Amino acid sequence: FKIGEIIHYTGISRQTLHNYTMLGLISEAERTKSGHRLYPELVFQRLAKIERLKRHHTLQEVKEMLDKEEVKTP
Repeated sequence: FKIGEIIHYTGISRQTLHNYTMLGLISEAERTKSGHRLYPELVFQRLAKIERLKRHHTLQEVKEMLDKEEVKTP
């Protein structure tokens, strides 16, 4: 999915997506030959989880929780 599609379907801003990438909350998007960012379908689940968790936690806490979750998942 291109960044515009992610923005359209989630309502998350372009800047927020970039911030989440810089903070390590989501993986860096792959790039097409023309430079467009392409995100995998799984990014929607990840973004939904981040949005739920950040209601009650700081982004740093969210990152720590997600990192711990990834370590548990083989």
